[in-house]
Amino acid sequence: MHFRAITNLRANSQFIVSLNTTLYLLYHTSYNTHHQLASTWYSVIRTAIATQNLLMGKCLHACLIVSAQDTNRFLINNLINMYSKCGYLSYARHLFEKTQDRDIVTWNSILGSYALSAENGDINSLEEGLHLFKVLRKSDTLISKLTLTPVLKLCLQSGYIWASQSVHGYSIKICLECDVFVSGALVNIYSKLGRLIDAQTLFEEMQERDVVLWNVMLKAYVLLGIDKEIYNFFSEFHRSGLRPDDASIRCVLSGIPKYDSCEGKVFKEQVQAYATKICYYNNSSDVILWNKTLSDYIQSGDNLAAIGCFVDMNKSNVEYDDVTLAVALAAIGSTKNVYLGQQMHGLAVKSGYDSVISVANSLINMYSKTGCLYFAQKLFSTMKELDLVSWNSMISSCAQSGFEEDSVILFIDMIHDGLRPDHFTLASVLRACSSLAEKGLNLSKQIHAHAVKTGLITDRFISTSLIDAYSKNGSIEDAEFVFRNSHNFDLGSFNSLMYGYIISSKGHQALNLFTQMHKRGEKSDEITFATVAKACATVVRLKEGRQIHSLIIKLGFDSDLFVTSGILDMYIKCGDTLNAERIFNGIPEPDDVAWTAMISGSSENGYEECALLIYHRMRLSGVQPDEFTYATLIKAASCLTALEQGRQIHANVVKLDFSSDTFVATSLIDMYAKCGYIEDSYLLFKRMDARSIASWNAMIVGLAQHGNGEEALKLFQTMNVHGIKPDRVTFIGVLSACSHSGFASEAHKYFDLMYRTYGIEPEIEHYSCLVDALGRAGLVKEAENVINSMPYEASPSMCRALLGACRVRGNTETGEKVAERLLAIEPFDSSTYVLLSNMYAATNRWEEAIVTRKKMKRKNMKKDPGFSWIDVKNKVHLFVVDDKSHPEADMIYNQVEDMIILIKEEGYVPDTDFVLHEVEEEEKERALYYHSEKLAIAYGLISTPSSSMIRIIKNLRVCGDCHNAIKYVSLVYGREIVLRDANRFHQFKGGVCSCGDYW
Repeated sequence: MHFRAITNLRANSQFIVSLNTTLYLLYHTSYNTHHQLASTWYSVIRTAIATQNLLMGKCLHACLIVSAQDTNRFLINNLINMYSKCGYLSYARHLFEKTQDRDIVTWNSILGSYALSAENGDINSLEEGLHLFKVLRKSDTLISKLTLTPVLKLCLQSGYIWASQSVHGYSIKICLECDVFVSGALVNIYSKLGRLIDAQTLFEEMQERDVVLWNVMLKAYVLLGIDKEIYNFFSEFHRSGLRPDDASIRCVLSGIPKYDSCEGKVFKEQVQAYATKICYYNNSSDVILWNKTLSDYIQSGDNLAAIGCFVDMNKSNVEYDDVTLAVALAAIGSTKNVYLGQQMHGLAVKSGYDSVISVANSLINMYSKTGCLYFAQKLFSTMKELDLVSWNSMISSCAQSGFEEDSVILFIDMIHDGLRPDHFTLASVLRACSSLAEKGLNLSKQIHAHAVKTGLITDRFISTSLIDAYSKNGSIEDAEFVFRNSHNFDLGSFNSLMYGYIISSKGHQALNLFTQMHKRGEKSDEITFATVAKACATVVRLKEGRQIHSLIIKLGFDSDLFVTSGILDMYIKCGDTLNAERIFNGIPEPDDVAWTAMISGSSENGYEECALLIYHRMRLSGVQPDEFTYATLIKAASCLTALEQGRQIHANVVKLDFSSDTFVATSLIDMYAKCGYIEDSYLLFKRMDARSIASWNAMIVGLAQHGNGEEALKLFQTMNVHGIKPDRVTFIGVLSACSHSGFASEAHKYFDLMYRTYGIEPEIEHYSCLVDALGRAGLVKEAENVINSMPYEASPSMCRALLGACRVRGNTETGEKVAERLLAIEPFDSSTYVLLSNMYAATNRWEEAIVTRKKMKRKNMKKDPGFSWIDVKNKVHLFVVDDKSHPEADMIYNQVEDMIILIKEEGYVPDTDFVLHEVEEEEKERALYYHSEKLAIAYGLISTPSSSMIRIIKNLRVCGDCHNAIKYVSLVYGREIVLRDANRFHQFKGGVCSCGDYW
């Protein structure tokens, strides 16, 4: 059973033991998607770095070139690192010079290469490395503290004080002088280069100082031999609240050969007494005391100090034991330093302790925490003896690394091997079950039964894990059952059930649960408050959210970033942008989650331009956006139809290699479609390697809005062939395609198909699309019958669509009835009166039209003004009918006059039926000339290159005369014109519109 588990793990492994096999697989899988292979290639690069195998790295580089992945910046950056670690700086520099699209990571990698080369004794690397940094400063690339890491190493190794001072000044310029790492490194450089005053000044200005920094300064004083300063500084160190470690004490006791003065002798005795008291100074060099010190460091969370203590122990020639290795490995696992872990593994093998089961288990745990599951499973497979901890370590590692099925398989194999699982085993497997949907639910129930049978159900970790697994698998009733049968209060269970209510769309019950808990006087933690804030956000309960915010401040949780992010999201979701901004501005260092929440909130509340501005602030702050940030930004750009901003964001997405993310790609498809570039949208869709249902929906809806009904329906058929099951949104897109293309019979067909074949119950939006399709096709009576027979109350938008159809078809009888129904729903909606008035005017019933307009006037209602706008050189130009407010109004009006003459010669005849006033025919024609869309197009003709597309947006439906005129304009001027009105897109080219004159 043990070997069967390993076989299953190997099936998911990304590492291949044999180099030849690796290269063979990489070459022969090059027909797969590049993104699927990227992680595999990265794993091999890491292996090449860890083993310093240049041949493996070179072969991989060749494979990348053959498979056209040598432009993948992420892999190129790691290749530069690989060549550097293998000692081939020239190769790394050559690859850097060939890389055109460099980012800050590329620069960091090459600078790190020079620093490493200089550290290994290559003097020439110092000058060149510092020169490269000078080149970087002149570029537009944003520099972070990670960039200064290798540069400061070069400064130290060069011994050039001017270089250190230059970097110091630059760090002040880019506001990094207060960074603990940067200032600490500068203190170290100044002290080692003999600039003690500079080091001391910088040290005293630092707000945060750790033990390492105190030791750096202490060593500088010792090297200078200033006894009195050493005494004073060590005493200040001790009073600072930090605990001097073994390095501090050894520095003081061994740094100066003798203390001649009485004061010096007393001081030495005091230091020795202090060292003995805390088990640092020990003449017998007892391994037990060293192990105790290591454990103390880990318990206090100072893992780096624990690792440093182990190094000092080694230097002191103290013989370590299996306990030492186990404790040191725990510290390394927490720092996630796999290279240090591999060195420790080598020590364990060399000393023979790798066969001790506790050390082997610690190695498995270390490799898992550092993200090297392959090494963990390889070690697991070679262990001659396995105990419960061994199995638990592997089960937990698989569950945490995303290999949930492997975790379950290991659990089953463990039971078959006769071991009895404990609470840790069950909690780990339940974590895996929470991500396995229906299969996970069944297994959760079996584990629940096993826990009851063995008495482990009383363990709070088990009950909490069960609640979490049931909730995430959609069985909230079972989660409630476990919670009700818990004997003692457990905060973890409360938090899990609250979260379960939220993901089950029962936010009100989550709030009720928190209220009960608060009334009982139970204490909450940061997870509780973040969860209940999320509950307020999901049910939009601003009042309760404010009360919870007050409680958070009262209990002092407002300084926790996790809680603050939850409160920020709550205010945003509840529409309180003012308080959201106050919360955000109060966060000292917002992370990517907080920034993204602000961007998303601004966009969702209609402040799309503000969202873009916040994004620019985010980039300036140095915080890197993630996939969700970009998806939100793209949505904001699509709402603004801001094509240029959208393209810039798209460029950043490609630059940061987020374009493979389906969420981001879907947002881009939607953005290009809404900006009028349906061809670009379709091209992106076709290039997607993996398409979600949202991607298909976005493309179908986009094609529908652009009047490409046949293509939208064809795409729906293709979707079915690929086995993608449509959802409610898919059918909204399909029915919209039918509506915009005049496919009334097809609309009926797909409406019936929705429920009959796919079991999707039609909702009000689907009925609205069907009514619109029938109305546009002139089947007004059928549309009215649909409204009367559907199980929903007619929506205002549905009635307006039918009323518009009545106006177009001249069916005043039905139109009057629909208008009456619409006014009963929305008595103060001006658009109903306008549509009714226009319907009367179109049939020459001028008296009724005047009466309707008078009713509007009596109720103080005004028609929404129609306006059109065009974006030229990132500036929006807005026009209304007969608008003369534009600075270039004279030129625009002259262009309109010329335009009308030319299109009339081509055959354009003004359609005066669209002038809804009883005036002379010539006056009617003149009234049509200066509609907002014609003014916007005229401005586009005089202000954009003759080869470019003219893009116009109108807030209302385009009138029939303008639609006809624009067709002639596209023919006469040979220009492609895209007009987005309130209903759809119109793409005019060569005298033809994409809508087929059906809108």
